[in-house]
Amino acid sequence: MKKLYILDSTLRDGAQGEGISFSVQDKLKIVTALDNLGIDYIEAGNPGSNPKDMDFFALMESRLPKHSKLTAFGSTRRKNIKASDDTNLQSLLKANTPCVTIFGKSWDMHVTNILRASLDENLEMIRDTISFLKTQDKEVIYDAEHFFDGFKANPQYALDTLAAAVESGADSICLCDTNGGAFPDTIYEVTKLVIDKFVIPVGIHTHDDGGMAIANSIMAVKAGATNIQGTLAGFGERCGNANLSAVIGGLQTKAHFECIPTKNLIKLTETVRIIGEIANVTLSSNMPYVGIAAFAHKGGMHVDGVTKDPRSFEHIAPETVGNERRILMSEIAGKSALVEKVRKFLPNIERNSPEASRMVSIVKQMEHEGYQFEGAEGSFELLVLKLAGVYTPHFNIEQLKVIDDQCMDSISHSNPSVDSLSSKAMIKVRVGDQSEITAAEGDGPVNAIDKALRKALEIFFPQIAEIRLADYKVRVLDSQSATAARVRVLIETTDGHDYWTTMGVSTDIIKASSIALIDSIEYKLLKHKN
Repeated sequence: MKKLYILDSTLRDGAQGEGISFSVQDKLKIVTALDNLGIDYIEAGNPGSNPKDMDFFALMESRLPKHSKLTAFGSTRRKNIKASDDTNLQSLLKANTPCVTIFGKSWDMHVTNILRASLDENLEMIRDTISFLKTQDKEVIYDAEHFFDGFKANPQYALDTLAAAVESGADSICLCDTNGGAFPDTIYEVTKLVIDKFVIPVGIHTHDDGGMAIANSIMAVKAGATNIQGTLAGFGERCGNANLSAVIGGLQTKAHFECIPTKNLIKLTETVRIIGEIANVTLSSNMPYVGIAAFAHKGGMHVDGVTKDPRSFEHIAPETVGNERRILMSEIAGKSALVEKVRKFLPNIERNSPEASRMVSIVKQMEHEGYQFEGAEGSFELLVLKLAGVYTPHFNIEQLKVIDDQCMDSISHSNPSVDSLSSKAMIKVRVGDQSEITAAEGDGPVNAIDKALRKALEIFFPQIAEIRLADYKVRVLDSQSATAARVRVLIETTDGHDYWTTMGVSTDIIKASSIALIDSIEYKLLKHKN
């Protein structure tokens, strides 16, 4: 297998994504996750841009990664000064990383209109910066910013900027589709031209503004690029960076490149989800390779095919990348789908058994009433175990009372920003022969119930402290009934490692929410026990 070198920029480019902000501790956790996966380079931040990155690099000096090489990120020196006098370059040296990534301008328009420099001065900025860093014994990756746009506007000048980097001692050059608008054929042709011209490792850095960042990265590799930059979960400015989990998944399982150590490929899904959890971002369920829907099957024909021969509807075996097959339950799924799904936790059930027929009948009736088990697999597993008579609830709710005080200002259009005065929940739970009564106040009745339930149950089950709600959705099922309509509540819960979804249906939104909340905790306790 030919080796490719992966640079993950989650902590730098990924941190520029909307809604993402990493603390120093977050950054340390992400470095550990990427290092355990076997990423070659971790672009860990711009020490010249903020004190937080400098604090992070200072901490990293005493906890160096086992596999990955840290790289600090910065720009070429400012115009009209020496590289040795540039404060940003001095910050790069203070970061004390073995490698630095330097970006410079490749597009003549950026040089003249943004930097307000001459084209010759920009070339000198590149030369002076890289030469200076090489005297400091640094490995230097040169990022040619806006290279493909620059090549389109002025091919010779774009190539001249690369020549300046190569001649000054850069260890590798990386071609950046910074605006994310290039097409795969352009990426291939231009990357090949560069590789034919320069005897130096060439990398690719793509953004997803045109929806082609993954394809563009792969086409650059086909053209001969050996270094790939991106972010493992696709985080990044605007539409994000190349999603490295899909790039690695494709190149390593299908094109016979080694992006990460082969033994680590099964960690791919888990690592992406760890990073999503640290970033507090709900990952798209249909992410290729690592999404929870990546190997999910719903239609009867698909389920039948994949149970007979997985190759019929799966492009790779899900366990190769640490994912798993999911059989979704719905009104279009038949008995085969249910039995295949149930066998994950009741391996002895037979397709033609009375138990299977009864389960199919009850599931379809419940879905007719508003349940949707394809989106609530935690509730589905609990239901099946109850129907099979092998599940005993860990606790019972003996009493629940909710008080939601409102003031008129809070529900009037004249003052819509005022919330309710308070929501309080009092709950009595029984665990075995013991009872516990607690109360809690929350931001709304559902939050109050959640807090009170946790408060009561953590006395018996301390592992409940690990979980938090990741998402809460309400769907009106029969709008013709107006305010008396049934609602379906879906709650997604995580313990930092796994995610699961539970559901409740009722004409009372508080009752539906309570059912989903109880199932979410029961499922955690079931997982912990198993």
